[in-house]
Formats: sequence, structure tokens, C-alpha cells
Amino acid sequence: MRKVIVGAMVSLDGVMQAPGGPQEDPTGGFRYGGWVAPLVDEVFGEEIDKLFSQPFDLLLGRRTYEIFAAHWPYAEEGPDDSIAKTFNSIKKYVASRKGLELTWKDSVALRDAATDVARLKQEDGPALITQGSTELVHTLLAHDLVDELKLFICPVVLGRGKKLFDDGTAPAAFKLAAQRVSPNGIVIAHYEREGAVQTGDFAMDPPTDAEVARREKMQRES
Repeated sequence: MRKVIVGAMVSLDGVMQAPGGPQEDPTGGFRYGGWVAPLVDEVFGEEIDKLFSQPFDLLLGRRTYEIFAAHWPYAEEGPDDSIAKTFNSIKKYVASRKGLELTWKDSVALRDAATDVARLKQEDGPALITQGSTELVHTLLAHDLVDELKLFICPVVLGRGKKLFDDGTAPAAFKLAAQRVSPNGIVIAHYEREGAVQTGDFAMDPPTDAEVARREKMQRES
């Protein structure tokens, strides 16, 4: 079976829109494109390399695919040469409900993201790693298809923008498998899926009269 790994750069308030530059994705009037760039340091680079050192295929949404397809095929002679060569040589699965011209070599269209990714997970092959692709990630989380999260949590609050999680996310428990903090304050956290959400109770047993009254009030108001 193949794992689905969500690789995401997120702000403290969960925004993952346009980390790489002002022109990457200004939709919705987003004004802070490129918010990760000032925080990049050696540890960040090492962890990015670690994410892409395993065998993998890319799993992308339409908008992120278009961003990548306009950059990586032309980047093999630049400073990102090693990642460019890797991205250009592997398979790219692209989720899009609209018709999309797949100009990047070894790109495969997925018409129904949840169904197609569930099928891909049952196959033998390398991990499927997402980058960006907010709507696709929301779909994967809603259908409980995510096995691991590799988050680069940056010390910045953006206030608005496309977020990693939305209200449709399926409840799920994860365990922290690895963590690291970069000199510039990026928390790199690697989470692995672990069963259902567990709950507990800090309330007094038996509850006080005041607590009983509070619960009754909540019931009336709900």
C-alpha cells in the first residue's frame, strides 16, 4: 500500500496560501505571498531534502500543478537543480474537476480525487506527497486518506488566506513521530495517523449543583 503524506508550510493561524512568492497565488486579495522566504535557513533546507529523499510521486491540485509546471521543468540549471531533477523525473498525479492541459512530463489526471487517491493507496508504489493544493488536501482529510503530516509551522500570523484544515475535515488522531526547530523558529513536526480521537473528562464526579445548572442551560440554548 502507498502512503499519502501531506507536506505543508503553514502559519501559526493555519494559513498555507502562497508561501513561495507574491505572484504564487494572490486569489482572494491575499497580500502576503512569499511569507516563508525570509525564514528559510539550513535546518529548513535539510528537512525539505529529507521529505523528498524517500521514493515518492507528487499529488497536486490544479492550481499548484500550474505553479509547479511553470517553474520546475525550467529549473534544472539553477540553484534548485537537485529538487528540479527529482520533480521532473517522477510521476505527477493531478486532481482537477476541470479539463487541464498536462504539459509537464509524466503527469496523470485524476478526475475524482477521493476515489482515485483511495485506489492509488491500494497499489504498490512510492508514497504520494502533496505540496500546497489546499482544496485537494481538504478532500483527502475529509475522506480520511492522509497517513502522515509533515508540517513546517512558521512563526507568523497572516489573519486570512487558504487554510490547512476546514470544517469538513474528518476527526482523526495523529502521533508525533519527529520534531525539530530551526534557528529562525520554524517548527518542523512530523505526524503519523493513529486511530480515532480519544476523549476524557476533567469534570468533578459527581458534578456540582452549579455545573448541573450550567449543563441544563446549555441544553436549553442549543
